[in-house]
Amino acid sequence: MKKSDFEGILAGLADATAIVRGDADPPTYRVHIPAEIDTKAIRAKLGGLTQSQFASRFGFTTATVRGWEQGRRVPDPAIRAYLKVIVNEPAAVERALELS
Repeated sequence: MKKSDFEGILAGLADATAIVRGDADPPTYRVHIPAEIDTKAIRAKLGGLTQSQFASRFGFTTATVRGWEQGRRVPDPAIRAYLKVIVNEPAAVERALELS
């Protein structure tokens, strides 16, 4: 992936976060954040990561992931947007997190 592609993904994630927080001008954006997201299916798609592996790779606690998967917790809209990016562009997210 080119650096410009990666920067575009990061800019898109920043825009999504601004939208979710209410900081963006509604007429200027169009984004779909799912009402529900299946974290267990995302882990399976990423090669069957354990809850612990998934959590540590993407910046969650294992307890949080477990709570989502057991239905005790629901990811907020910003996290659901982040999870969509993870499922669609996991390598880009991993590279972004490595840069920190």
